[in-house]
Amino acid sequence: MKEVDARGLGCPEPILLTAKALKTENQVKVLVDEVHQRMNVEKYAKDQGKKTSFTEKNGYFELIIE
Repeated sequence: MKEVDARGLGCPEPILLTAKALKTENQVKVLVDEVHQRMNVEKYAKDQGKKTSFTEKNGYFELIIE
């Protein structure tokens, strides 16, 4: 599973990095540190027909996209 560490990045970078990773991987772990980034990545994944789950860690979110 590829990991995309998008913590500290502004929009639209987390989505762009996620899209790039999903071109070659079926499962991607995405790390973001803002609620709106989590929601944007979740929406993008859903629009691509993917399922997402997330865990809130110490100051950031870990999303698993499948």
